[in-house]
Amino acid sequence: MKRLSFPAVSLLGVVAFLLTCTSSLLAQNPLDREMRLAQKIDSIVAAGEFNGVVLVTREETVIYRGVFGYSDLEAKTPIIVDNQFVIGSISKQITAALVLREFEKGTIDLDAKLKKYLPELEQEWSSIVTVHQLLTHTHGIVNLNEDLEFEAGSQFHYSQLGFELLAKILESVRGVSFEKLSMDLFAELQLTSTFHPDTKQYDRLVKGYEEDVNGQLNYVTTSLANYAAAGAFISTMDDLNAWNYLLHAGKIVQPTTLERMKTRYATRIHPIFGTVEYGYGLLFRANEENVQIGALGYADGFVSAAYYFPAAKMSVVVLSNVAGDLDEFKKTFVVHLGILEATKQHADQE
Repeated sequence: MKRLSFPAVSLLGVVAFLLTCTSSLLAQNPLDREMRLAQKIDSIVAAGEFNGVVLVTREETVIYRGVFGYSDLEAKTPIIVDNQFVIGSISKQITAALVLREFEKGTIDLDAKLKKYLPELEQEWSSIVTVHQLLTHTHGIVNLNEDLEFEAGSQFHYSQLGFELLAKILESVRGVSFEKLSMDLFAELQLTSTFHPDTKQYDRLVKGYEEDVNGQLNYVTTSLANYAAAGAFISTMDDLNAWNYLLHAGKIVQPTTLERMKTRYATRIHPIFGTVEYGYGLLFRANEENVQIGALGYADGFVSAAYYFPAAKMSVVVLSNVAGDLDEFKKTFVVHLGILEATKQHADQE
């Protein structure tokens, strides 16, 4: 990818001072370790020619906060900390949480067939596929007017359409739009910079860029073309950081319901991670649901990661509006993956 020249601002190792300590060694070691993690992240960002924002925290302590590059490459407008990004498939855990809140109230049965909530569907599979299968990408629906690709529940096929159907189910049981349901949730959680794209209320959304075959970066206008429920919510690094803590503290869904979200229901050969396990809107490697859990996101011109490290109580959010190396997705996400791996190594030392 053509080298970018842009401003970079980062706060290395922004950590809270220990109020009390019994020895200088006890006081300095945690700070030293977090400083080393911050320095490692800085080197990863620099090597990856990163354009976007990074936030790594441990509960209320900021370990790393950085903003790099431009929100508008043509105008050379620097990114600011509260710029908004399209978060891609990170959106799926928001939709899953909305479904599970209805499950908790008894208005949605996860084992019910789609026909129960969407009686207008005339396809035969509407009386076969369950809500659970939509949540876990095991339904086999490829197009509304086609037969199932495989027997429902027998295989995994990553699906955007499945999460759009979940949004329709939510609208059916609540009698209001999915836009309103999601915006009401964000208001309840005080995520004031997170939006359903149809609201048009966001005013700090950066422009997304993709690299073409000649290595040039071009502004793309299709970033919001995906189903909102599957991949088009808009948010900031601070709001996604807050979402991570609220979700895993049992503040969005109940702790027992959170365990359902974190349960392995399907295995996929992921284009970036290799073999991974899928819960409801969350993914993780085998037996790592309490080590590192979350999601990557991609929308045209937007490359995202939002992960939580339950044992270490750490959150990582990486949002970029420049997508390069699209023929090799591991390179597209190279900075995101590097930061996740560095954070995991840090957490493993706890």
